[in-house]
Amino acid sequence: MVGFGKQLRTLKNPKWEPYYINYKMMKQTLKSYLQNQGVNEEEKAIIRRQFTKLLDWQIEKIVLFLLEQQGHLAARLTALGEQREIVMNSRDSSQISACVDYYQAVGRDLLKLLEFVELNAMGIEKILKKFDKRAAYKLTDYYVASRSNHPYSQLQQVFRHVGIGAMIGAISRSLGELKDETKSLYDEPAGFHVEDPIIHSIKAAQSRLTNSTSFVKFMAKAVQFDKEDELPRAADDVVGEQYHLISLLLNLGNTFLYMVNTYIIVPSADKYAYSLGAAPTLCGVIIGSMAVAQLGSSIYFSAWSNKSYFRPLIFSSIVLFVGNVLYALAYDLDSIAILLVGRLFCGLGSARAVNRRYISDWVPIKNRLQASAGFVSASALGMAVGPALAGLFEINKRVLGVTLNANTLPGWVMAAAWLVYLVILWMGFKEPINDDTGNNGPPTFASTANWHPQNHAITQALLEEGTDSNSISHEDPVIDDDEDSEKSKAPASSLIEAYKLLTMPVKVQLFIYFMLKYAMEILLSESSVVTAYYFNWSTQAVALFLALLGLTVLPVNFLVGSYISNMFEDR
Repeated sequence: MVGFGKQLRTLKNPKWEPYYINYKMMKQTLKSYLQNQGVNEEEKAIIRRQFTKLLDWQIEKIVLFLLEQQGHLAARLTALGEQREIVMNSRDSSQISACVDYYQAVGRDLLKLLEFVELNAMGIEKILKKFDKRAAYKLTDYYVASRSNHPYSQLQQVFRHVGIGAMIGAISRSLGELKDETKSLYDEPAGFHVEDPIIHSIKAAQSRLTNSTSFVKFMAKAVQFDKEDELPRAADDVVGEQYHLISLLLNLGNTFLYMVNTYIIVPSADKYAYSLGAAPTLCGVIIGSMAVAQLGSSIYFSAWSNKSYFRPLIFSSIVLFVGNVLYALAYDLDSIAILLVGRLFCGLGSARAVNRRYISDWVPIKNRLQASAGFVSASALGMAVGPALAGLFEINKRVLGVTLNANTLPGWVMAAAWLVYLVILWMGFKEPINDDTGNNGPPTFASTANWHPQNHAITQALLEEGTDSNSISHEDPVIDDDEDSEKSKAPASSLIEAYKLLTMPVKVQLFIYFMLKYAMEILLSESSVVTAYYFNWSTQAVALFLALLGLTVLPVNFLVGSYISNMFEDR
């Protein structure tokens, strides 16, 4: 992969070399700063102040040159506009052709300016990311937060490029009218493009520029919502007062136990099915029945969490206790039907929707990332612990008329675990109460009726709903009235309405997640059958294999979440 420094040297315009970001100097300065950085906050603050001042100078140099070049191009377009009126009135084809050539020449110079802005925007992003990656503390959040909405911000000029958009419009309109005076650009649909090679090149460059600056846009938009003097914010003070660590740990414990419950039967499910007179491959149905029932439980648990978190978790524990008892008793009752009913009960006890929502609603922002990571880690650990436990159940006894063996012990152990969890949950979980309303449920949000996007510099979504992804807009979205704003916040009343609210990127993510789960569940559910048939693996060997497989999720999740996602775009 070619480094950005080499890419910059190759692509930059030699005539404009003094006005590009001095990326090499910035890297060297960063290196010298980091070699001498101390550990106390005062020394870190000095380095941050010196480096941001240096970056400010670089951006100022870029922006002043950009404005100067925009002025030159605007002056040429003004003169060409006067000439165009004369040419169009004369209807002389040779003069019209010459005027088109002049506009195309301006377009080519504008294209060079777009490439200039694009390279510098990438340079700003790269050097900020490099600082975040190599320093012991982050700079990007602070830098963008302090610059993006300042009235004299020059950073905005780099990523808003409103003047460039206006010139693109002027060139497109003039070329379109010179080629066909009966048409006006403003009378055409929003996605209409003038058929001219230079316009296509400019549009492509503008699209690349939008992608190049999306990092800064996103950061600016994210930090803006945390500024108290800019926007009304969620009632995080209410959340902070209601935050209860023991309740969070019990919530994560429910996640862990449920994942253990899901995968503890995997190594022995084929033998259990065979012992009840069914085909070993029925283990796929046994394992999958829990997920099928979860489709229904996710709906009523989601609705229930609007009013309470404690009661759904209590209900979940009771249902899972009953489900595991039925699963274990199926052996002595010699009934595959009871076994399947037991697994369906376990799926109906899935409170994962409550687990996620509790974290998003009642964990303060400063702790939410760690809590979310804890949720993922608890799930991954449960995937590993479940099969590992199954490998230990190599006994065959009868106690009080109940058989205890590798087939039934997963059910009895999980039933005992849920019973213990139920007692601890009853004693330790604290139901959050919204002080604003006195009711259970998520905290309320401050009114946004007096806020309007046009009063703020950076509010545009990276891809706005209802627009063509190929069309580029540099205008802020406008909220027509408070009624429309309230409608946009109203919950969907049906699955069809909920589906319509999903953007294409979300649909793609859900499809990818479905395919990952589909492939993983096939591997897990049939692993005991396949390994026994081809390799003569014992239940313990299958359990060890699945436990190691589950443990790989933890380092991979850490690597992707902490490093790779910060180095590359999500896609």
